[in-house]
Amino acid sequence: MSEAGNSNRICRDYMDSLLIETRYMNAVTPDTSFELYGEKFSSPIMTAALSHLDHFVEKGMAKAYAEGARDAGCVCWYGMAEEDEIEMMADTGVKLIEIIKPYADREKIYRKIEHAGKLGLLAVGIDIDHAFGETGLPDICFDEEMRAMTTKELTDICKASPLPVIVKGVLSCYDAREALKAGVSGMVISHHNNRIEYAIPPLKILPEVAALTGGRVPLFVDCMIQSGMDAFKALALGASAVSIGRPLMTAYKDNHESGIRDYLEKTREELAKAMGYTGTGNLKMMDPSVIRR
Repeated sequence: MSEAGNSNRICRDYMDSLLIETRYMNAVTPDTSFELYGEKFSSPIMTAALSHLDHFVEKGMAKAYAEGARDAGCVCWYGMAEEDEIEMMADTGVKLIEIIKPYADREKIYRKIEHAGKLGLLAVGIDIDHAFGETGLPDICFDEEMRAMTTKELTDICKASPLPVIVKGVLSCYDAREALKAGVSGMVISHHNNRIEYAIPPLKILPEVAALTGGRVPLFVDCMIQSGMDAFKALALGASAVSIGRPLMTAYKDNHESGIRDYLEKTREELAKAMGYTGTGNLKMMDPSVIRR
């Protein structure tokens, strides 16, 4: 893949081009607390929906991922996994959101949602951007064929689910509009870690999606969120919360015991700093006019 078209690099460059206007007069000590689907959290910085961590990284990381988010008072998102892995993570007491692939076997989606409901997870999500592979044919992931989601299918899933349903992989007002029609309870603005070259940076499309949705559903952002300052930029531009992924993998490798918790707490402190320096007393006071480019 050409570095010129690398969507992660494009995303990082765009995020770094966004500058912050300070506002000190009448500022107060910031409150980073966050509420989602009736639950309260220490901050709107969450773990990203990584998949099969015990397989891809190291045995034991999936549990550490959940425990780190729990101990930091954050939401834990997780991706493709077997039922026993999801059960093990849920048993830690973390508030967990499971992201489900768009399996061609649609009944598998319903079975996984039913399983998530029995576990009392916070929400479930559908990974709409994982339908196609590198050749444009349906993607095959762990020997499972994927298939693009239709608005009707997503509507039926939302109606049947006992949990809030989030659509992951929105990067256009078109998909956001269709997701609203389907009755989703949230959207993740994401290009799924460079899934397609030259993807628009999530923070660039975010204000348009925020204007379209008008606060009807929470908007989440991932892709290259690495710090509390990155989180602040996303939140100021209309995100409800953000997710950090790969930096947490490094944090775990550096410190198995508390690396994930420490990284999430550090980014919360960085977010609080940005909020304090911009007169943003709480998340409801986020103002896009503090962001300049």
